[in-house]
Amino acid sequence: MRFSFFSRIKRPLAAILGMATIVIGLNSCAGYKLTGHRPQALAHVQSIRVPLFENKTLIPRGEVLATNSIVDAITSDGTYRIADDSKADASLHGSVESVSYNQVRSTRLDTLRSEELENTIIIRWELRDAKNPLKVLARGKAEGSSRFAIDGNLQTARTNALPDAMQRAATQVVGRLTDDY
Repeated sequence: MRFSFFSRIKRPLAAILGMATIVIGLNSCAGYKLTGHRPQALAHVQSIRVPLFENKTLIPRGEVLATNSIVDAITSDGTYRIADDSKADASLHGSVESVSYNQVRSTRLDTLRSEELENTIIIRWELRDAKNPLKVLARGKAEGSSRFAIDGNLQTARTNALPDAMQRAATQVVGRLTDDY
């Protein structure tokens, strides 16, 4: 008698115990979301407008390169949408402040002759409320760098390394807007 009683209870008891384990396991994740995370100050921002950045350097078309890098980084992250003036919740203004080159490696016999350089780009940015442009929601400075080897044409090597450094700086900007670090 005992054996048949326990065998009948065994399956429903296992099912209830399994369900309780799942409920307790899911309860420990309370408060976490699988969607994009925004800082508290930017909780109302769903879409961002990105006007053309300002170029304070001698990089030809540096403002276009910086703006496109920022738009690509925002789109890749997916937390915010890119929008025009009429639909944007905030506007991201910025400027390419400086670009500098440092020697990483020189030739063995002549230390003034570079074999590898590193470029560093500094971008300053400000996120403003679309309804009240004087209200600054966030601001900061981002720095991106890239290393490149010097081949036959130094100017071409520098030009080819700029998009990588800009993309690294843009990733820092978007990281600040999404994770608030």
